[in-house]
Amino acid sequence: MIHYDLRCGAGHDFDSWFKDSEAFAAQSKAGFVECPVCGSKDVSKRLMAPAIPKKGRSRAKEAPAPVAEAPAPAPAAPPPPIPAQMVAFLQRVRSEIEKRADYVGRDFAEEARKLHRGESERTAIYGEASDADAEALRDEGVEVARIPWVPLAD
Repeated sequence: MIHYDLRCGAGHDFDSWFKDSEAFAAQSKAGFVECPVCGSKDVSKRLMAPAIPKKGRSRAKEAPAPVAEAPAPAPAAPPPPIPAQMVAFLQRVRSEIEKRADYVGRDFAEEARKLHRGESERTAIYGEASDADAEALRDEGVEVARIPWVPLAD
């Protein structure tokens, strides 16, 4: 195992362990290495001093180096505002969904399964589902989509 000090494009420092340098390269290229503070996938290794034991001394006999306290993570920046054209589009989408579909609330996952199995007469539904419920529905072959739910215009 190898320990890397890492830094994201926004300047957040963090660390992680990898099987070897090839594992870091493969995971980074695949987008699996991300900043725990801001979620950026623009992550690079920081310059590190190698841990080489002094001549005649093994690492196991050396006292562990003192660990500096990690700085408090910077507060996450708020997401950028949604452009007005996108808000207007999402308001139209919400209005059409509310006109054409039945609201089933937190029963969405079970109602979607009933529709998928042909056990329900409804033609379209909308409601709330956890990430786990949505993923389970997809695994079962039920088509679901998440839509940002913006407030309707007054």
